[in-house]
Amino acid sequence: MAELLFRIGRFAARRHWTVIGAWLALLALSAVTYVSFAGALSSNISLPDTPTTRVSQQLERDFEGTGGGNGSIVAETSDGSAFTTAQKSELVALFDRVAEVESVSDVSDPFTTQDQLDASADQVADGREKLNDGLAQLASAQAQIDAGRAAVAEQRAAAREDGTLPAIRAQLDDAVQKLDDGQAQLDQQQAKVDEQAPQLEQGAILTGLSSGFRTVSDDGSAAVANVTFDVSTNEVTTEVKTEIEDLVADAGIDGVDLYPSQDIAQTVPSILGPGEVAGVVIAAIVLFLMLGTVRGAALPLVTALLGVGVASLASLSFSGVVEFVSVTPVLGVMLGLAVGIDYSLFIINRHRRQLKQGAELHESIGLANGTSGNAVVFAGVTVIVALLALNVTGVGFLGLMGTVGAVAVLVAILMAVTLTPAVLALMGPRILRRRERTALAGGTTYDDDAIATASSDEPMSTTRAWTVLGLGVAALLVVAAPATQMRLGLPDGSTQPPDSAGFKAYDVQAEKFGEGSNGPLLVVADLPGPVAEGDVVAEQAVVAEQLGRVWNVDAVVPIGASEDRSALAFQVVPDGSPSSEATAELVQNLRTLTPTTASGGEATLGVAGNASAGIDISDKLSGVLPVYLVLVVGLSMLILILVFRSILVPLTATLGFVLSLLAAFGGITAIFQMGFLADLFGVHAPGPVLSFLPIIATGILFGLAMDYQLFLVSGMREAHAHGAPARVAVQHGLRAGRAVVTAAAIIMISVFAGFIFSHDATIKPIGFGLAFGVLLDAFVVRMLIIPAAMHLLGERAWWLPTWLDRILPDVDVEGAKLERRHPVHAGVGVGALTDERTERSQPT
Repeated sequence: MAELLFRIGRFAARRHWTVIGAWLALLALSAVTYVSFAGALSSNISLPDTPTTRVSQQLERDFEGTGGGNGSIVAETSDGSAFTTAQKSELVALFDRVAEVESVSDVSDPFTTQDQLDASADQVADGREKLNDGLAQLASAQAQIDAGRAAVAEQRAAAREDGTLPAIRAQLDDAVQKLDDGQAQLDQQQAKVDEQAPQLEQGAILTGLSSGFRTVSDDGSAAVANVTFDVSTNEVTTEVKTEIEDLVADAGIDGVDLYPSQDIAQTVPSILGPGEVAGVVIAAIVLFLMLGTVRGAALPLVTALLGVGVASLASLSFSGVVEFVSVTPVLGVMLGLAVGIDYSLFIINRHRRQLKQGAELHESIGLANGTSGNAVVFAGVTVIVALLALNVTGVGFLGLMGTVGAVAVLVAILMAVTLTPAVLALMGPRILRRRERTALAGGTTYDDDAIATASSDEPMSTTRAWTVLGLGVAALLVVAAPATQMRLGLPDGSTQPPDSAGFKAYDVQAEKFGEGSNGPLLVVADLPGPVAEGDVVAEQAVVAEQLGRVWNVDAVVPIGASEDRSALAFQVVPDGSPSSEATAELVQNLRTLTPTTASGGEATLGVAGNASAGIDISDKLSGVLPVYLVLVVGLSMLILILVFRSILVPLTATLGFVLSLLAAFGGITAIFQMGFLADLFGVHAPGPVLSFLPIIATGILFGLAMDYQLFLVSGMREAHAHGAPARVAVQHGLRAGRAVVTAAAIIMISVFAGFIFSHDATIKPIGFGLAFGVLLDAFVVRMLIIPAAMHLLGERAWWLPTWLDRILPDVDVEGAKLERRHPVHAGVGVGALTDERTERSQPT
């Protein structure tokens, strides 16, 4: 591999315009395919074959008009007063216009709905009052009949005693007959009351349970119109949502503020905003300090940006065929920028060192490509393996994110080993500082490796190694402690930017209708068997009453029965917000509840809704995370064993990564869930950690951690292979590589940190998690803990079983054999290096 990369580097240097032109042509081709084939990005995250999706499919299949997606339009008066008649009319007209949009099947009129709810409640109240009056009248009539019977009995007894009974017998019998007739009429009235009472009681139960559900606030100043789509929310196109947003924005109703909910107003995160630009600027400053020239600092940035352009446009060209979650291209940009800059920097840094030693330009470029470029390839392969392994999780959107990220890293590798050599040849000696070029022209050379080696012959003390190891591990465990409280979920409207329509809609609903109104649950009760049409209300009342007794339920609203009347659907409004622990517990409680039906059997419940979808996704990802870890760590361990020809070095590298990963999770939990330093990071609504963040962070951070392990420890192995004692070799490798690794880590942290200040609640924690993880892994684990552990292991660090040593190929990741075949030698001077005619005359 090293020899191949050497040849590629020399070819790219000598045919630099060809290579540059080829990459620019590829960029243009990617742009053309993007314009021609790209589709819309989706802001929704869902998984197939989960309890939530199965319930949603059942609703779509068996319940007419309930299977489509939902959103809402929230209206609020500007001054907090009740809606006027004119405002209501204009709002209803707006809702009618929205209902005409493609894919919208219905938009509810909140005022009519609330009137119907109120009328129903009044009707039930009137019915109960009439029932009570009727019962009172029946009781009074029954008392009169009973009194009449008693009076007749007394008369009969008195007549028997005084012998007048025969004379008045007919009269008494006639009175008894009238009393019997009255009793018969009374019994008929009682039967009617007894027949109506259960229905009235069932209506009262349902009305009472649904009393917490409103479409117009108590003070009449806010209303919520439900928008029902004829397709699932995931299938609603961006054009449809945009058209609805435009209608709402252009409504122009005096004194009324309108906000589409997050399901309609979701925005695709920007790929390059102010924060991201600031991150790139910081990276440019670090590059300038590292390389000392503006041209040198610009080179990694240009190649990385070009690589990001090619990878992003090429990947998004498939978005018309495959559904892309909106965060997917942003992740590709993150990785492409970060590794693209770093990989180019490693090769440039090696090339500069060789030029200062007097190497000829093209020979130096080829040698840098064959040594540092070889390490770049192996480091990049580790990242690619970690990212592509996301496909084995069985989670579609995660696999696609991993694939897009892997494409970005692959393009960054190809850019580093082809475009970087080409541009280095074009720049010639101007990659060096002016004084370095002047000194080199005067015959003065610099051997940075020799200086680093001469100053690192004294190993660290064993006491210091134990101290560093102990304090480093303890510090990471302390930072990791909050991770034990991590909860996973999906972002809701509360996490959107405070000035966004999604947040304002959420805020108004929470204030005027209760937190739970932002995330109602859909509950389907499968009955033991179909029920008669006349028994549906009775079954609804019995089941709904049991649902209403579950803790944290604010309201239960019947939706309807399935076509064969074997299942009932309800909307359950929780007391808590969609992302609260209480709502998550409610979902679990509902799923385990088996309510008794009116017929005496047991119903089984299924739950759908945003809260249940978040729980299902989190459970699914938590289940695949261990499998993913085993696969990624296993494959990467094999790569590292192959590279370092050691068992313990890959093992310590992996254990160090686990520590930094847990610490990164602890930081994420503390800030985004617990609210620690929330204002500093712009987190206005702490809540559950993004459900797919742990698995994404695991894959990316593992790959990047192994990058730094490779660049630092390969220097230690090279020094040890050249005869340095194991503990001295640790110092040689550390001092030779820490400057460039430090710069590379700062660059990567800057790029990732730029995304922390994104307006998108999905991007923000990903940016922080990756930046914080790289910070801990590079500066605590790789710079402190690993050197201390390597020192304590001594010669044992490089132990490898004999049988394994025989079968492992020698990949020569450091390019030592290449260096022996192509030793660095003095060139013909700076003047010759800049003579383009000399360059063009050299054979290929």
